[in-house]
Amino acid sequence: MERILKAVESVVLRTGAFILESSGKFQRQQIEEKSENNFVTWVDRAAEEMLAEGLNAILPDAGFILEENSRAPEIREFTWVVDPLDGTTNFIHGIPLVCISVSLLRGNEPEIGVVYEVFGREMFTAQRGQGAHLNGKKIRVSSNASLQHALLATGFPYYDYERLDEYLALFRHLMQASHGIRRLGSAAADLAWVACGRFDGFYEYGLSPWDVAAGALLVKEAGGCVADFGGGRHYLFGKEIVAGNDAIFPELLSTMKNFFKSKP
Repeated sequence: MERILKAVESVVLRTGAFILESSGKFQRQQIEEKSENNFVTWVDRAAEEMLAEGLNAILPDAGFILEENSRAPEIREFTWVVDPLDGTTNFIHGIPLVCISVSLLRGNEPEIGVVYEVFGREMFTAQRGQGAHLNGKKIRVSSNASLQHALLATGFPYYDYERLDEYLALFRHLMQASHGIRRLGSAAADLAWVACGRFDGFYEYGLSPWDVAAGALLVKEAGGCVADFGGGRHYLFGKEIVAGNDAIFPELLSTMKNFFKSKP
């Protein structure tokens, strides 16, 4: 796995260089809308093709789950889960915070997670059982032990408004019960920043496996906790996730349960 991880880093770095170069050529009229408020650009598609080609060369027998579906989704013993450009809306508006997210699943368990913050050139990596790293240096979740003193991250619903009332009620509560809430526009970055201690916790619903698979492994390998809103393990495919350091996580999860009824 260590050899595979190093090879993935190389593929991700090449793709990140392409995204950086393309950011200066991108024009807003080139935006496509996949669904309401859900955008894609030629940069997303080209980056995904680069990643898929490079990852296939590393493990030719692995399946793929890709956000832009440049290859048919297929789950095998090993499966790559890829978001080529997490933060497309940021990219469209020239906000320099976008991530490449790559995870390798064995069954339903992430074995490898890589989140590369392209403009900041920050490479977050994790291997199951081997800890988490930022640019080669080991990282750990924050030591803050109180939700009252926590800085949290979230993402605003942009197409699934079915649970908006619960979300807004929770948002209002946490605004008053924490140090503050931030919204970066990239779930992969949110989770990576929990892993390295910049954020104490993160929550969001409406996410897909490519948004969270790599970041969730980063948090766990950095000593943190990850669950769905009910405290279960369905955060990869269940479209809801809460993560935090080990100290505040029980309080944060209890708060989530008070406002959300977990979906089956």
